[in-house]
Amino acid sequence: MTLNIRVIAPDKIVWDAKAEEIILPSSTGQLGILTGHIPILTALDIGVMRVKISKEWKPIILLGGFAEVKNDNITILVNGAEEVENINLDDVKDKLNDATKLLDKAQTSKEKIEATQIIRKAKARLQAATIINN
Repeated sequence: MTLNIRVIAPDKIVWDAKAEEIILPSSTGQLGILTGHIPILTALDIGVMRVKISKEWKPIILLGGFAEVKNDNITILVNGAEEVENINLDDVKDKLNDATKLLDKAQTSKEKIEATQIIRKAKARLQAATIINN
């Protein structure tokens, strides 16, 4: 049996495929889903969704949203998503360092919140790069 997974962003359908397993970045931690999972609705954090297809893991960066699991169908509504094919680990590390410096320089609450979001996205990209490069 397989899971039917749809990832929908405001402007497009990012992913529409079947998979053996999925791990979601829920707001309370990593959430693994296999066939036959009980129905749930969960909030998603910025992070990496991992999808297992033909015994290989594919990472997709999610930028927050919600997921509904029901009858082996998973519908994921996200603010944005990034499919990751080729990602350079060194570039990702540099961007994370730049984002950390941006947070250090932030003075207003708004600047700190924006810098924190950039760091969270950079960390998700680093996690995805680590998955691909292993």
